[in-house]
Amino acid sequence: TSLLDEEGNQDESLESKALSAEDQVKDHSTGTRVVAGQIFLESEKSDSQSEDEENFHNQEEEKENALEELNSLEMSNLLNKDLEEAEIQSPVLTAIGGTADGEPCRFPFLFLEKEYAECTADGREDGRLWCATTYDYKKDQKWGFCETEEQSNKRRQMQEAEDVYQTGMKILNESGKKAQKKEAYQYLLKAADMNHTKAMEKVSYALLFGDYLKQNIQSSKELLEKLTEEGSPKGQMALGFLYASGLGVNSSQAKALVYYTFGALGGNLIAHMILGYRYWAGIGVLQSCESALTHYRLVANHVASDISLTGGTVVQRIRLPDEVENPGMASGMLEEDLIQYYQFLAEKGDVQAQVGLGQLHLHGGRGVEQNHQRAFEYFNQAANAGNSHAMAFLGKMYSEGSDVVPQSNETALQYFKKAADMGNPVGQSGLGMAYLYGRGVPVNYELALKYFQKAAEQGWVDGQLQLGSMYYNGIGVKRDYKQALKYFNLASQGGHILAFYNLAQMHATGTGVMRSCHTAVELFKNVCERGRWSERLMTAYNSYKDGDSNSAVVQYLLLAEQGYEVAQSNAAFILDQKEASIVGENETYPRALLHWNRAAAQGYTVARIKLGDYHFYGFGTDVDYETAFIHYRLASEQQHSAQAMFNLGYMHEKGLGIKQDIHLAKRFYDMAAEASPDAQVPVFLALCKLGVIYSLQYVREINIREVFSHIDMDQLLGPEWDLYLMTIIALLLGTIIAYRQRQHQAIPRPAGLRPNVPQQEPPPEHQPPQ
Repeated sequence: TSLLDEEGNQDESLESKALSAEDQVKDHSTGTRVVAGQIFLESEKSDSQSEDEENFHNQEEEKENALEELNSLEMSNLLNKDLEEAEIQSPVLTAIGGTADGEPCRFPFLFLEKEYAECTADGREDGRLWCATTYDYKKDQKWGFCETEEQSNKRRQMQEAEDVYQTGMKILNESGKKAQKKEAYQYLLKAADMNHTKAMEKVSYALLFGDYLKQNIQSSKELLEKLTEEGSPKGQMALGFLYASGLGVNSSQAKALVYYTFGALGGNLIAHMILGYRYWAGIGVLQSCESALTHYRLVANHVASDISLTGGTVVQRIRLPDEVENPGMASGMLEEDLIQYYQFLAEKGDVQAQVGLGQLHLHGGRGVEQNHQRAFEYFNQAANAGNSHAMAFLGKMYSEGSDVVPQSNETALQYFKKAADMGNPVGQSGLGMAYLYGRGVPVNYELALKYFQKAAEQGWVDGQLQLGSMYYNGIGVKRDYKQALKYFNLASQGGHILAFYNLAQMHATGTGVMRSCHTAVELFKNVCERGRWSERLMTAYNSYKDGDSNSAVVQYLLLAEQGYEVAQSNAAFILDQKEASIVGENETYPRALLHWNRAAAQGYTVARIKLGDYHFYGFGTDVDYETAFIHYRLASEQQHSAQAMFNLGYMHEKGLGIKQDIHLAKRFYDMAAEASPDAQVPVFLALCKLGVIYSLQYVREINIREVFSHIDMDQLLGPEWDLYLMTIIALLLGTIIAYRQRQHQAIPRPAGLRPNVPQQEPPPEHQPPQ
């Protein structure tokens, strides 16, 4: 599927229930609920609000033990729901024209032996909606239109736009080829021209990021302004981003905050995440941990409910600065030839290669696309060879179900049992889940606990997580928050996203631990950064690798707004290298400085050193050696950076931003050499230079004549020192004479006088010039 609006996929968890309603719309050839005096399209907006409300109240149930009171966002949503309910309770609809003009519509009514509970276009060629004003239309022939002709035309146009949009989305979702995706966007462009809201959202994002359409920020801005006027939360969030980053508009943090807030009120998860980061870091608002917690928790609830128990999607955090500095450094990506090598081994029957490839294709990541079909094939091959790990993963695939593998508790149980009997922790954890939830077997908490303990003892994260949950909820065991905390911590060390989520909830509510807003926010932030929108990190990286720096920098800037430190440093790096032409040359360094600053605040060492460099050289700011010194010192003390230590040594040596001190300079140089082997050569050169400087200073400070006058050669070299000196001079003279004689003997003779036996020539450096 396209990653154009990947955040939309997650965001549409708010809209997921609307899909079935839209399908019903097609069956009945109508809009949605009809409300007197309203254009039918407006009820679409009402639907999305109700969906937001359902999700909001689900989230409220999940955090029923939370300490904080309803905040202003929640009050606003409750108010919207009350207004909407009042609207639904009064569906008075009056017939327009026909044989019963002005009379109220009667629902249900009978037409052609079928009951209709809403207006219909059946029986009319022009597609206009009508209703009967009595129960039996055939008997009384009393009817009228439910809409004016103008409303009818508008509804039909929107239906046509919806059909075009659905055609485009079908091509987009079913195709993996770039050419077909571009074709899909032509349909979406057409639907957007017909003012279809979702198509406009897709197209505006495509124009913003340069996904399958040529990047055009100005056109994107115009579409986003139109969407914002219509009240689209996605449009509001994206327009806020343009104002925050100053793309296509003059930068305005105040306007950005307004649009982000409206987007969040409309239920946009990205907007909530951005506001969470802004309140956490104090960007454009007063720093407020509690406000950040409210926003991050709301997003984390959706991310946690969206992922399966496999630990969530793999997020590739590739840092462009590190990749340039250390080209050989493993970025976590697998090279194509390495994947082919593993495939070759798997085909030859290498069981470990089959299991490894199966896991890669099951979860995706490391440059390999998620592909359940291939995962299933690899696991099957390895399971047939008797591999317990493959059996357990086949059990997981059958337990969870997918398009490729039909959900089957019985089959899953068979595989889990086989794997567990061989002592496999994944199989044991799977059996534990079966007994915990009664999947294919009767519920048995004791057995579930037993299997989870076995899996946890072997370090399997799912086992640790479920064991923690049983202790937390008191299922099958006495409730014990300390034990729950222990197992959640163990699972979080293995990177399980739900473990981070559970720990965050415990810290947020003070359950089993001292309440800590700061810790809860950091944990919730970690959960939020594992949402589906994190896949844009890879699309941005691929855009950069393909040479499209403009597209990459815009994508990284949006992710940077969401609080991704990797995106902040990558955006700063692209700006630092002046590779993005969409940003004016005068603005590159100040913007890069801003994002280096945000990345440094999140603990990235390279960003902290870059801040020192910018202040040292005056990039994007005034030259300020004292500030540069502070940043270098922070990098040195907090992250033990060899580069920072070396720079501090240099500043002490030169007396820049600090009093000159050669002894301290030597100390920092030595520390840099100890901190990193790579620093040893530059440190050696710097120390040599420092030695020369120190010697010159020492010579300057003393009187040479006085030194020589105080030297007693008899005492220093003994009474016969002059004889030793004369012997050394004689030896040197003899060596020079012998060397000169050998050179004269080596002069080549004329060709006619050469003997027949060839003589060995001396090396070229000993030959005289011809």
